[in-house]
Amino acid sequence: MEKELPKRKHPRLDYYDYSSQGAYFITICTQNRRNILSEIVGQGLAPAVENDVFVKCTKYGEICTEQLYAIETRYEHVKIDKFVIMPNHIHFIINLEEKAAGASPRPTVMDVICSYKSLVAKECRENGFNGKLFQTSFYEHIIRDRNDYNEIVRYIHENPINWKKDDLYME
Repeated sequence: MEKELPKRKHPRLDYYDYSSQGAYFITICTQNRRNILSEIVGQGLAPAVENDVFVKCTKYGEICTEQLYAIETRYEHVKIDKFVIMPNHIHFIINLEEKAAGASPRPTVMDVICSYKSLVAKECRENGFNGKLFQTSFYEHIIRDRNDYNEIVRYIHENPINWKKDDLYME
């Protein structure tokens, strides 16, 4: 008898309009959490302070950064706020601004992220990467208010300092 696999839980909120104006915290992980996007330099210094630790992107991390900036030229009313390229994941805040007048609808968060992941993966393959770059889905959190926003900005800023304590840390 064949064992039934568990159903994958859909990570998005039912009935929420992900093209709604607002800010969203996004996390995208590499496939199998491979450390291929950057290196955290200075980790292990005691005590770790902001100036001792920094992110050094690989060529794939540089592509991730370039494509983050390109989102704003690709989508007129989408802005990238704070971000960090960690060794095996990316955190960033994306802002969907007011809808423009006219026939073209504002893209959804899913539209933007799927396009971003696809373009990054394509460019990485063109630069020597073999295999699947990112996990299938991504994490998103709808930023609810200024306090929520400030907490997420602090988390993004401190993520390199706290890398070895991070849930996504892999040697």
